[in-house]
Amino acid sequence: MTATDTQVRIMMRERQKGRTQEQAAASANVRSRKTVAKYERLGQFPSERVQPRQYRTRQDAFAADWPTLAAMLRDAPSLEAKALFEWLCEQYPGKYQEGQLRTLQRRVAQWRALHQEQVAILEQVHQPGAVLQTDGVWLTELGITIQGEALPHLLIHSVLPYSNWEWGVVAQSESLNALRSGVQRTLRELGAVPQYHQTDNSSAATYHPGADATVETACSGRAYTAGYLQLLQHYGLQPRTTHREAPHENGDVESSNGGLKRALEQHLLLRGSRDFATLAEYEAFVQGVLKRRNQARQQRLAAELAVMRPLPATQLVTHTHQRVRVARTGLIRVQGNVYSVPTSLIGQFVNVHLHEWHLEIYYQSRCILDVPRLVGKRQHQINYRHLITSLLRKPGGFRNYRYREALFPTRVFRQAWEHLNRTHTPRKADLIYLRILHLAARNLEADVAAALQCLLETTEPWDDTTVAALVQPQLPAAPALAPLAVDLQAYDQLLPEVARGA
Repeated sequence: MTATDTQVRIMMRERQKGRTQEQAAASANVRSRKTVAKYERLGQFPSERVQPRQYRTRQDAFAADWPTLAAMLRDAPSLEAKALFEWLCEQYPGKYQEGQLRTLQRRVAQWRALHQEQVAILEQVHQPGAVLQTDGVWLTELGITIQGEALPHLLIHSVLPYSNWEWGVVAQSESLNALRSGVQRTLRELGAVPQYHQTDNSSAATYHPGADATVETACSGRAYTAGYLQLLQHYGLQPRTTHREAPHENGDVESSNGGLKRALEQHLLLRGSRDFATLAEYEAFVQGVLKRRNQARQQRLAAELAVMRPLPATQLVTHTHQRVRVARTGLIRVQGNVYSVPTSLIGQFVNVHLHEWHLEIYYQSRCILDVPRLVGKRQHQINYRHLITSLLRKPGGFRNYRYREALFPTRVFRQAWEHLNRTHTPRKADLIYLRILHLAARNLEADVAAALQCLLETTEPWDDTTVAALVQPQLPAAPALAPLAVDLQAYDQLLPEVARGA
C-alpha cells in the first residue's frame, strides 16, 4: 500500500516513541503494518521515490506532422495552436478530430517553453523623489451620471513609484490640455517637483517627427510636442517616455489604475448613488477617495518631499489658443469640429481659448461665448438662436440644411415640425416652424415646448400664432379710472393744532 508523506511522518514519529508497527499503522490510518516496515526499510518519503515518466501511455497523434508544425512555429512564433490545427484539418481532411485540439495546444505550449525566448520584466529599485508617472485611465465603466446624463470620462492619473502617492484630475479626453492641466494640478497638490516626468507615447506628449526633422526625441523615436515641453520647462522636469509596446515600463501607475477603479467602485456602492449634481462635485468625490488612499503613504512621501525641488510660484496657463475667421455660414471650425457663433461676427477673426471641458470665444478682448468642447472629429454644436434670423429671411434653406437636426432643440419641436409637414405644404410648414423657433429664441424655450405639447395632443388646427397666443397671452386692458381731486385746504386746518402743541 502507498502512503502520503504526512502518513509516513506520523508512522516514523510513533515508532520513535516505542510503538509497535501495528500501533504506528493505526495512528497514521494505514491498514497494514507491512507499509510501516516498507518505509522503515527504504528510509525515504513517497515523494522522494517518484520518478518522472519516460514513456508515453498512448500513441502521439501528431508525430508525423509535428516537424512541419515546429518549422512553422520557428518561422512565425506568434502562430496559435488553433490556427495550426485548422491548417492541419484543411491539409489532411478526416485525419484529426475536434477533440485533439487541446492535445496540440499542450504540445505547442511545451515547444514555446523550450524554444521561444521572452523578454523578462526587470524589477527596478525606485529612488525617492525621482520620477512622477502619469497615465490616462478610462472610468466610463463606473456608470457616472451628471444630473442624469451619462459622463464619458477618464482620469489623468499620476503616481510617485517610491511612495505610491497618487493624484488624479477628471478629463474627457487624453488631449494636450488634459495632460497639462492634470500634471500641473498634481504638482500643486504635491507641493514639490521631482526630477523626471514619465508618460506613455500618447499624441498629447509625443508625435512622429518625420525623417528630416531635427528635434529632441523620446526613447521610442517619437518627438515631444511643444506644449508638453513647455509644461516640463516651466516646472524644471525632464521628460521620460516608455518604449513602444512596453506599457510595463509605466508599471506603477498602470497597476495603481486597477486598484483605484476598485476603490472608486466600492465607495460608489457605499454612497448609494452614481449621480452627481455637477462635474465639480464628482471630481471632489474622486479626489476624496485618493486622499484616503494616500493616508497610509505619508511616511514614504515625506522621504520623497525631502529631496524634491520647491514648486514655482507662478502657474502655467494650461489652455491653448487658436485664431479663426468666422465663415459666411456663421460657423467656425476648431480642431475638426464646427461651432456656431452670432452672425454679426461673420467675416471677423475670433480668438478661441481651448480648455479641456469648454471653449471660450473672444472677439477682441470681449468673451462672446462659452460653450462645451466637443471631443473627436467632424462633430457640430449649432445654437439655433444664432441662425434663426437668417433662416427666417431664407426659409427655403431650412429643409436641406446640413445641420438641420440641431434646429430641433427637443423632441417636441421635431414632432411639431413633422405635424406641420403633414398638414401644410412644405414651404408653409417650414415657415410656420421657423416662426415658432424664433418665438423660442425670444422667450423661454420651455414655455414654447409646453405649448407645443398641448397643441399636439389636440385635433384642432394650429400654427405659429396659436403658439404665440399660448406663450404670450393678451393681458386685459387696465380699467379707466376717474382723476382723483385732492383738496389741500384740509391740511391747512392742521396748522393751528400744530402751533398750539408747540
